[in-house]
Amino acid sequence: MAEALRRLTQASSFSLLQDKLESWNKDYHIISCDQNLNRCCELIELTAKIQGQLFTVLNLAAAEGGHYAGVDTLKTRLLPWLGTCLSMSSQSVSDDTSLQLIQDSVEKERRIRELSTSHGSEMLKMDAELSSTRLQRESLRAELIDAQRELDDTKSKSATTLLATEEEILQLKADLRSALEQVETYKRKLEALDDNQHQIRLLRDEVSYLRGEKAMLQDRLVRSRSPSPLPRLSRSSSPMRTESPTRAQLTNSSRHARLVTRFNDLYAVERLEAQTLLRRYVSDLEMVQKIIFIAVVESFKMGKMAYRQLKLRVKKTLSPSHFGPESLGDAAVDYIVRNLDIYDVQASVNDVINSMNVNPRISFPPEVDFVLIGSLIRDVCRMAFAMQTLDPPLDLAFATDGELFNDSKYRRSYDADFSAPLVMHHVWPALMEGDVVVVKGEAVTGRGIPWRRNRSRSASPVRSRSLSPRRSLALNSKSLSPDRLSSSCL
Repeated sequence: MAEALRRLTQASSFSLLQDKLESWNKDYHIISCDQNLNRCCELIELTAKIQGQLFTVLNLAAAEGGHYAGVDTLKTRLLPWLGTCLSMSSQSVSDDTSLQLIQDSVEKERRIRELSTSHGSEMLKMDAELSSTRLQRESLRAELIDAQRELDDTKSKSATTLLATEEEILQLKADLRSALEQVETYKRKLEALDDNQHQIRLLRDEVSYLRGEKAMLQDRLVRSRSPSPLPRLSRSSSPMRTESPTRAQLTNSSRHARLVTRFNDLYAVERLEAQTLLRRYVSDLEMVQKIIFIAVVESFKMGKMAYRQLKLRVKKTLSPSHFGPESLGDAAVDYIVRNLDIYDVQASVNDVINSMNVNPRISFPPEVDFVLIGSLIRDVCRMAFAMQTLDPPLDLAFATDGELFNDSKYRRSYDADFSAPLVMHHVWPALMEGDVVVVKGEAVTGRGIPWRRNRSRSASPVRSRSLSPRRSLALNSKSLSPDRLSSSCL
């Protein structure tokens, strides 16, 4: 009996019955009549099942008391109740199965209520979304109607002006074709004029040179026909001689134009080739531009230095045997102009590379060498050397990072800040003739203090080994050196 009572207690049948009653009370006025009747029948069935369990416990308790125990209680309480109430039919299932069915019924009822509640909320949400969608559809339809109306208006307006517009377009195309033809004609005339002017300059130089030669020959002819030749004058009496222009002076303008053109070609062609080559090893475009700029400046410096040293040596060599209408300096310049191949350009290239190896403003991968841009350095050294033979000589403008941008000397690079007043770094130097700018350079402007990079590499063993054999090879294969000049060679 105790076991049956324990199972009945664990099933919480009366609690479930109370919960169902409370739920039915809450939903009585909401649900339909059929649902109310179904819930009432469920409660009756549940009550009958609980009563069956209680009768089982009653039977077990009476059996435990013997034949006469509890007889009075049964007579006074149970028999009168049974007389007034319907008797309980015998159960077709076991007690455990009945309790399990009660629990399953309660659980299913709870799930049904939860699903009904969630379904109702979802339906409300869907109704709200449907209403909002309908409103949006109506608004879009109204906008579409307005857009269609505007499109119709635009079509009607454009149709009226289409004919006039086509005529204007045809007229403008005809004018453009005629203008392009005139431009091409003017370009051809301008090119022909430039060629003519160039030829005129060359002819003038040749005429000046021939006149100078003619004057020299006439002077020599007069002196050779004189019956009493003048005694040989010393160098102290040279101001009394009649001076004639040298070849260097006669060809100064043509050489000036040719060297300026070469400077522009170096910027437009060789600079870009060197930049493309360096970008394979240096990813930073700013550092590549700094390397090329410093290489050009150092090459120009070495070319000027080599010219001064060579001029001193030539003057020293010509001094013992010099006699002529021109001065010793003019004679040295004229000799250098006639023999530009005596310049040891490879020595200057090696000096430029050595100077760049110790420059703290630039960095380069240690596994490669600045000899990669050796062709550019060589061309700049030769150009700088030749520019020193001009009168007046050409030179590069002084440049430093952080200086105030000068529009007369430089033009801004395409990636520069055009409103910034300071130069962050230079791309190409400016060419000067005294204080006059002959060719503008290029600079990158920006704001703030220029970022000066520290030299992050040390002298590479590969680089140090690659310089000395090249230097020795250049010294062995170079042409006639100024130290070996003699009066017989001159």
